[in-house]
Amino acid sequence: MTGSHKARARRHAEAPAPVRRRRKGSQGSKGGQGSKGSTLRVAAAITASVLVLLVAGAGWAYLQLNGNISIFGADGLSADRPATGAGSNVLVIGSDSRSGGNSALGGGEGDIGRSDTAFLLHIYGDGKHAVAVSFPRDTLVDIPPCKLPNGSWTQPRTNVMFNSAFTVGETAKGNPACTQNTVEKLTGLRVDHTVVVDFEGFSKVTAAVGGVPVCLPKEVYQGDLNPNRGSKGNVIFPKGRQTVSGQKALDYVRLRHGIGDGSDIGRIKRQQAFVSSLIKKVKSEGVNPSTLLPLANAAVESMTVDPGLGTADKLISFAMSLKDIDLHNTKFVTVPWRYQGARVAIVHSQADALWAALRADRTVDGKDASGKPQHGNKGDDGKRGANTSASPGDSVSGAGISVAVYNGTTVTGLAARAAGDLKTAGFTVTGTATASTQDHATTVIAHGPGQEGQARTVARLFPGAQLQQSTAVGISITLGQSYADDPGPAASASSDVPPDVPADAADKARSADDNPCSDLSYG
Repeated sequence: MTGSHKARARRHAEAPAPVRRRRKGSQGSKGGQGSKGSTLRVAAAITASVLVLLVAGAGWAYLQLNGNISIFGADGLSADRPATGAGSNVLVIGSDSRSGGNSALGGGEGDIGRSDTAFLLHIYGDGKHAVAVSFPRDTLVDIPPCKLPNGSWTQPRTNVMFNSAFTVGETAKGNPACTQNTVEKLTGLRVDHTVVVDFEGFSKVTAAVGGVPVCLPKEVYQGDLNPNRGSKGNVIFPKGRQTVSGQKALDYVRLRHGIGDGSDIGRIKRQQAFVSSLIKKVKSEGVNPSTLLPLANAAVESMTVDPGLGTADKLISFAMSLKDIDLHNTKFVTVPWRYQGARVAIVHSQADALWAALRADRTVDGKDASGKPQHGNKGDDGKRGANTSASPGDSVSGAGISVAVYNGTTVTGLAARAAGDLKTAGFTVTGTATASTQDHATTVIAHGPGQEGQARTVARLFPGAQLQQSTAVGISITLGQSYADDPGPAASASSDVPPDVPADAADKARSADDNPCSDLSYG
C-alpha cells in the first residue's frame, strides 16, 4: 500500500500543470489595466518594505542610543536638597578629561575628569523662556559633603574653587553629583537634571550639525592657544565671522589668551556666543526627533547624565520640550562676580537676588514666566502694580546678617526653602545642613553674645520661633515642624513681591539672537 501511494504521488507531481484560461476583461483584453494593477501592487509592496526598513532603522538607532548612555548614580546627591520650585533646572558640565578619545583632542592632564565649563539652565514654567547662568571655574564657593567612589563622604570645604567639586574622588568620569550638590547649596534651586559632555562628544556634535558660525574680534595665533609654545606661530583663526566644527570648535571655546585680559570671564562670553549659535543652527534645521536623534547619537558615547535622562526617549523628549523657546527669549548671564586676587568671588547680594528671581520664575527683563494666571494688582507683564501692599515679611531687611540653617525635621528640602526665603529678604546664608536630630517641634534661633537684636530680626520671618543664647559666635536656625506646617510671612513675601534679576546682570545678558560678533571679550 505504501508503495502504491508513493507511485500515485510521483505521477501526480510529474503531470503538467493545468492551463488557466484568462477571463474576459482580464489584463489581456483591457488595454493593460491588469499590468497597471500589478505595478501598483509592486509599488505598494516596495513602499511598505521601505517603511519597515525606516521604522526598523529608527528603532535600531534608539536601541543604539540607549546602549551608549552613561548614567551617574543618584546615591551621591545630598540628603538635604532644595524643594522642587517653579520651572525646571538643568546643570550642564563640560569635562576636559584626557580619558578615551579625548586625549587626541587636547584635554587636561591625566585621566582625572575636570569641569572646564559649567552653567545652570533654568527653563521657565511657561515653556517659552530660558536663561543659562555660567559659573567661572575659578569661583570661590563652599562645597558640601560629597560621596567618594569607596562609598564614604567627604567633609564640607569652604572657599575653594568651583571646578574642584567635579574632581572629588579623582575619577575619569568626574563627580557630577558633587558639582550638583554644590550648585544646589549655592543657589537654593533644585537641579532636576545634570548632563556632562566631554571634548569628544562636543566635537562630534559640532560636526553633526555641519559646523557652527562664530566670530572673533582679532586674529588668533598658535601661541594664543598654547602659551607654552614659546612663539607666536601661525594664524589659526582669522578675524571676523567663520564656521567651525570638530577640533576647531574645541579650540574656539577653549581659547583664553590673546583676547581681552586673557581671563576665564572673557572665555565665558565666547562660550555663551558659541552656544547661542549652536542653538540657532539646530533650530534652523527644525526641532524634531529626526534631526535630534543624529545629534544625540553623536554625543551620547561621550555624555554622562542623571537617571532622569537615562533613555533615548527621555533625552529626545526633553529636547523636544525646548522647541517653543525662541532665540530672543533664550538668555545667557554670568553669576554676579568680582576679582579676589587671582580668583573670582561671588557678589552674594546680587547673586542671591538672581537665585530668588529664578525661584520665582522671573525673566531677565522682569516678567513672570511661570505660566500661571496672575491675580491682584499685577499688570499684564506680571510686575507689581503701584497699589500692591507688602506682606509682613516684605519689610524685613537682613542686610549684614549672616545665618546658618539646619533642618530639624524629616521634611526634605526644608532648609533650602528657608534659605531661599532668607536670601530673598537680604540675609546672607552661610550654609544649610541637617540638624543632629530631626524631632524638633518648634524652630529655634540660636545667637552668640551681643547678637540678640539680629536674632530678633531673623525671628520676624519665623513666627513662633524661640530665641536661645549660645556661647558660639554667629546665628543659626534649627527649623522645627511648626515651620514645615506653616512657613509664615517669608514665603508669602517672596510670592507677593516677586524679586527681579539684578540690573547689572540683566544689562549684561546675551540673547541667542544677538550679533555673534558682539561682546566677545572682557578687559
